[in-house]
Amino acid sequence: MGAANETEALKLAQILALQHDWLMQYPCELLTNAEMAESDRLTIATGTPGIVLMERAGAAVADAARRAMPPGGKTIIILCGPGNNGGDGFVAARFLRGMGFSVTAGLLGQREKLAGDAALAAQAWAGRTTSAALVDLDSADLVIDALFGAGLSRDIDGRARAIIERLNFWRRSSHKPVIAVDVPSGVNGDSGQVRGMAVEADVTVTFFRLKPGHLLLPGRELCGRTVLEPIGTRADALKSIAPQTILNAPPVWCGTLPKLQTSGHKYTRGHALIISGPMHQTGAARLSAMGALRVGAGLVTVASPREALAVNAAHLTAIMLTPCDSPHDLAAILDDARKNVLVIGPGAGVGEKTFAQVETALSASSAPAIVLDADALTSFAGKADTLGHLIATRARPVVLTPHEGEFTRLFADIDPAHGKLTRAREAAARTGAIIVLKGADTVVADPRGRTAIASNAPPWLATAGSGDVLAGMIAGLLAQAMPGFEAACAAVWMHGEAASLFGPGLIAEDLPSMLPPVWSALLQV
Repeated sequence: MGAANETEALKLAQILALQHDWLMQYPCELLTNAEMAESDRLTIATGTPGIVLMERAGAAVADAARRAMPPGGKTIIILCGPGNNGGDGFVAARFLRGMGFSVTAGLLGQREKLAGDAALAAQAWAGRTTSAALVDLDSADLVIDALFGAGLSRDIDGRARAIIERLNFWRRSSHKPVIAVDVPSGVNGDSGQVRGMAVEADVTVTFFRLKPGHLLLPGRELCGRTVLEPIGTRADALKSIAPQTILNAPPVWCGTLPKLQTSGHKYTRGHALIISGPMHQTGAARLSAMGALRVGAGLVTVASPREALAVNAAHLTAIMLTPCDSPHDLAAILDDARKNVLVIGPGAGVGEKTFAQVETALSASSAPAIVLDADALTSFAGKADTLGHLIATRARPVVLTPHEGEFTRLFADIDPAHGKLTRAREAAARTGAIIVLKGADTVVADPRGRTAIASNAPPWLATAGSGDVLAGMIAGLLAQAMPGFEAACAAVWMHGEAASLFGPGLIAEDLPSMLPPVWSALLQV
């Protein structure tokens, strides 16, 4: 291995080591608000009182506040809401006062109206309590947001909104830290969406398992750094809950990665076919083809209009080329069942020809796995049910890879207010396809309801052509007989890691060359 490759491998090993530590802190199961409540209920039902869980949660929040306190800081304000989140805040107040900090609890609502464990926690707090609307933020060195938890049922307004607006202004102007309990108040734990107004936190302390809202935007950015703390919730509760949403990370799919054999050869690693667009927009198909080849497909062919053959030939070496001017030509190419996965969409052009190519591919007797991206999706704008009908007869996976704009055009009647996770699930169930709803928080959903949320895409991955590479990567893993959901998840994760490895300044052409060290590191995990 050359010195440059050794440096790249070392850098990636460091990235994956950090990722491994992160995964040890954050298990892969993600729990909805209802699932988290059920896990607490099951824990309490088997002998752990709710106040004990609250004491442990408050202690974890207090420790996070201690560690986040600016040098020399001593004054803490804790904004406590009327529910269990406020109870956690009162417990944290007691622990922090015991550490020697000057603590004021600002209560939203009336103390006598607190109930259950929150009332017990408030009774145990003997320090200063005032109205949350009257706290002197300017005197604080750190503020803890314990107003509302992840299951907030309505938009924040009135006094609560005014308090949060004042808190956010204080944070921005003072540059002092805000610690959120569970989620920043106003963030929905299921969707990451903001309920009218939300706290902007520097650190969020949550318990047992992350919620989707910790990973989905804008919630993820509002959380700041998320710290997951065990508080004694029973892990075996997961068996009865059977969560359907997971963090997209290697433990989810590593066991299904293609395993290369000494006796293997290029024909045992699959043959990916990529449809090229016309002469003036051939680059996207080549990016996709290189993604498929670099991720491990044994052979990759670009099916090109005759007018674009010379342009494509000038740029392709290890990737093969074949003429394809019409759906009839595509059908003839697909008669060769060894071409076991097909990508249509990158640079293909929007319109009847691409629509007909998709129909032809989905009707092919050879039944390749299919990845539909970009122009293939837009060519079916408003016709999601037509596409679903074509997919219904397929035995092998069909993967749709829309960004938000393409998703909205294809699924115009799915309400954006439903949130990214729900929309991806609805689309998968409706079409029978695996949906890869792209973004910094890419969601992969399959028709059975399984979903995975990615969190490792760096900002510089948002560059022209990166989605074309991703489509090819998914195809390359499918070509090697990886299951559809796992192939999509693995490709999304590897795509993000390749971008992180390259760093700022990334362009789409750089991504395929970063995949070999990503593979090397994965094979050592």
